[in-house]
Amino acid sequence: MSVHPQVQALLERVARSPLPPYHSVSPFVARRIYRDTRAALAPQAPELPEVRLLAFQNYAMRVYRPVRGQTLPALVYFHGGGWTIGDLDTHDVLCRSLALGARCAVFSVDYRLAPEHPFPAAVDDCWAATRYVAEHARELDVHGIALGGDSAGGNLAATVALLAREQNGPALAFQLLIYPATDQRCATASHERNAQGYLLTRDAIQYFRRAYLPQESDWLDWRASPLLAKRHANLPPALIITAGFDPLLDEGRAYADKLRAAGVEVAYREYADMVHGFVLFGGVLDTANAAVAECCAALRRAFESVAA
Repeated sequence: MSVHPQVQALLERVARSPLPPYHSVSPFVARRIYRDTRAALAPQAPELPEVRLLAFQNYAMRVYRPVRGQTLPALVYFHGGGWTIGDLDTHDVLCRSLALGARCAVFSVDYRLAPEHPFPAAVDDCWAATRYVAEHARELDVHGIALGGDSAGGNLAATVALLAREQNGPALAFQLLIYPATDQRCATASHERNAQGYLLTRDAIQYFRRAYLPQESDWLDWRASPLLAKRHANLPPALIITAGFDPLLDEGRAYADKLRAAGVEVAYREYADMVHGFVLFGGVLDTANAAVAECCAALRRAFESVAA
């Protein structure tokens, strides 16, 4: 298997870019590079009738609603970016697409970023945001909650699902984990095999991990490495998506295996010719749009099963 021809064209485009790699600049500059390059690769943003901001002490949420005046299921979404870069704008198109395609309200969480706010600040914010949506469901006009996220956001979604089980709620309908980081030891074969040349590099991973987890002892904390949690039973059903040319491939697959072994309903989908981050690249990758459609269909089914 080789990368998809559209991915190969993207990799060649990145190789010609004069922009420096993330790990060679400050987080402030890395965030600007990420914002601008993601915008250039995204599909056109769909129009929605309602988009608004909720702001709190330590985090904010952008709320997307595909229709007005209806009670909708809710997806609480955590963006990717190595807990260090990424924001509401880098994932705006994706969240709009999920809201429309899954027919749900999406609450995109703007959690605190490292290194200014290292672990567990992001976990605390995402947990607080999830509880807020659950506790204020009536005034937010939502019912039923799913969690979702990509990469670092997939890590946070998996962690919050574990926290919800440990804290006896809120009840969750589903978890959408898109190439999630699940093991901060970063020692699987795919970390070696895909270490260079496929957008997310070993250098970038180490850069993000140093920012988010400056204490090596925290790598083994299940809130940072949900694969290492003692129990994975009694968690919500999951769709786990991975990419074949991604350093995180093996740990995403391992998390699917761990959930399945614990009796959790899991759908696992590997896009074998894709790279890390591909779901955001719908402007240049047809497969990205197909993957987003798959996510939307899985969310719709999960919400319908809860409502039944």
